[in-house]
Amino acid sequence: METTKAEGAVREAVGNVQETVGNVIGDAGEQLSGKAKALCGKSQQLYADAVEVARDSMVEKPMATLAIAAAAGFALGVLWSWNRGDPDR
Repeated sequence: METTKAEGAVREAVGNVQETVGNVIGDAGEQLSGKAKALCGKSQQLYADAVEVARDSMVEKPMATLAIAAAAGFALGVLWSWNRGDPDR
């Protein structure tokens, strides 16, 4: 996951530079593109952190992690069934 986190940091830095260049030259498209790249890089770093936390949690407390995953799956299933709607209701 270090590679993913490092790639995210590079992407965020490139996006920040691109946004700054857009500010300097007054190009709104360049600013927006840079902001999007920076946010994508930040989200990639957060994803890498979340995976690391989940992996550590599974090693330290496997049963608690399993219970949380089962509860999340159940909740998503309930939300999905509500979203589909039941025409017979």
